[in-house]
Amino acid sequence: MGFPRRPRLCPCRRQQRGPARIPRPCRLPLGGGLVHRRGLFRPARPLRRVLSVRAAALTVAVLALALAWVAPLERWLGAFPAHMLGHMTLVAVAAPALVLAFPQGFARLGVPVLAGAVLEFLIVWGWHLPALHGAARLALPWHLAEQALFLAGGLAVWAGALRAAEPLAGAGALLLTSMHMTLLGALLVLAGKDLYAEICGTPPSLPGQQLGGLLMLGIGTPIYLFGGLWLTASALRRPDSAEAGA
Repeated sequence: MGFPRRPRLCPCRRQQRGPARIPRPCRLPLGGGLVHRRGLFRPARPLRRVLSVRAAALTVAVLALALAWVAPLERWLGAFPAHMLGHMTLVAVAAPALVLAFPQGFARLGVPVLAGAVLEFLIVWGWHLPALHGAARLALPWHLAEQALFLAGGLAVWAGALRAAEPLAGAGALLLTSMHMTLLGALLVLAGKDLYAEICGTPPSLPGQQLGGLLMLGIGTPIYLFGGLWLTASALRRPDSAEAGA
């Protein structure tokens, strides 16, 4: 006499036994978010935010470089204002955008904050001396050297400031840069004569020089000032700063 057989369960009832299995999440090595192993890969929100910021910064950098190097600025504005707009576009727009687009690459350079600020100061003021400015206006090799140095100086000061271990040090570098750009722009606006007409062999154009100074005051000064204030606010929000204040 055998034991009675257990009734077979239909496949649908076997599948209903036990709680439904939920795919286990895995943690991404970058970004800090959770994604499921099954299905399409979706970056976590912090990683998506970082990638979108870098993509936007790269777009701004490409547009700024195109404006400085491709657009017919001299035909639109005149010789000196075009030069000034190109300078400010390189140091105040393209340079910080490139640093934000490729932070790891510029972090490896390890640019000291003070060295970057001093280098940028020497480049900006040096190339606005009449002799060097005239050489850049009249000879293509000097013009290419000027453009390369302006971009390098901007990258140096922004890379040093944004990647500084102490945000207040970076803020100081950007605020000092804003101050000396304000001084140079004011000198160009308030000068009683065209400082570059004689050495460049062009008719004097005091309104053009004043427009160039206003472009420096309207682009370079506020961008560096905003960067310095933003880094200052970041430093004040740090936990160690709050504990020191308490």
